[in-house]
Amino acid sequence: MNNVMKEIGISELKAKCIDELKTVQYTGEPLLVTLRKRPIVVISPYTGKIPDKRELGTLQGQISIHGDILSTDFVNEWEFEQ
Repeated sequence: MNNVMKEIGISELKAKCIDELKTVQYTGEPLLVTLRKRPIVVISPYTGKIPDKRELGTLQGQISIHGDILSTDFVNEWEFEQ
């Protein structure tokens, strides 16, 4: 059994998207998409099941928020058409 996930660069995925998605669907094996050799997303086959929802607080202590996330300083940068 091969535990190494197939990798593909995002540019190559763009060129071969339909074929790669069909391969994921057919083989059931996930595909790791990279950008400049760094992983950005995993494409996995649809199983018909909805993933379990995470319990509230499961990431407690694993992430930190710096600054005010409720207000922005972009107020003067938005343009509105009337």
